[in-house]
Amino acid sequence: MRAIEITKAGPPDVLRLCYRDKPQPGPGEVLIRVHAAGINRPDVFQRLGSYAPPPGASDLPGLEVAGEVVEGDLANSEFKPGDLVCALVQGGGYAEYAVAPVEQCLPVPHGLSLIEAASLPETYFTVWSNVFDRARLGPGESLLVQGGTSGIGVTAIQLASALGHRVFATAGSEEKARACEQLGAERGINYRHEDFAACVKQLTGDNGVDVILDMVGGDYLPREINCLADDGRIAIIALLGGAKGTLDMGQVLRRRLTVTGSTLRPRSVAFKAAIARQLRDKVWPLLESKKIRPVIYESFPLEQAVEAHKLMESSTHVGKIMLQVT
Repeated sequence: MRAIEITKAGPPDVLRLCYRDKPQPGPGEVLIRVHAAGINRPDVFQRLGSYAPPPGASDLPGLEVAGEVVEGDLANSEFKPGDLVCALVQGGGYAEYAVAPVEQCLPVPHGLSLIEAASLPETYFTVWSNVFDRARLGPGESLLVQGGTSGIGVTAIQLASALGHRVFATAGSEEKARACEQLGAERGINYRHEDFAACVKQLTGDNGVDVILDMVGGDYLPREINCLADDGRIAIIALLGGAKGTLDMGQVLRRRLTVTGSTLRPRSVAFKAAIARQLRDKVWPLLESKKIRPVIYESFPLEQAVEAHKLMESSTHVGKIMLQVT
């Protein structure tokens, strides 16, 4: 099969088209003939040498795919050979065939293309797990999304807005801030020219937001603490701004604040399977009714993975960058 491998740690040019043997599904797994795969920040970190695959995972990049079930351990599943699915994988998505735990597979939502379906797993699993499970965004509560035009951002904005929450989002330009608003954010905040903490306090009548989805870390942390409501929660899922920040423990104690974080890739199949069930029950109907939608910025052929990674690193995109595999 054709695949994209990382020849060594480095810039996008270290990605190379290669030929590998098809992977073989084990117990509880299925083999998928991949039609499309998503590009995600963890793929970039893996390419740079700072995010190694978990033990036993493919060394090929790619954490989400959509395609056709070929074979596998299907006896206790709803799927059969020929079914179209999208799936969260631990690696190996940049290839013509990939193996996925059957419990991490979901049917392609009615009305969506395979490119659109492949854009769903990584962001929807991540957002649901961190915003709704871990940070417990509840009825009547508000959300601030840092990086509102990223793949994670467009998912979080749309999903929280569709479920009735007030949503605010930061972005790096006026154009991107307006894009956040078109996706459902009450206010897009251009962090290059505005103090997001001051904006949030003003927009919430000085109360602050209940939950912050943070992909930055670093010096954002003290400002995020300042614009949290009492009993507020910060869910950290990436550290684009650095791994160290100042935490005002006095505010944490007095105002009962929670700072938490997680990374999805090393979690167990059972953990991810539970998220898949929640997505099927609560989110797939929103996709099929068009209340929320995939946002695809650009799609590249598999052999142009280098160009796709260059676009990801430019941060000029709004939404997902995809690979068309077959």
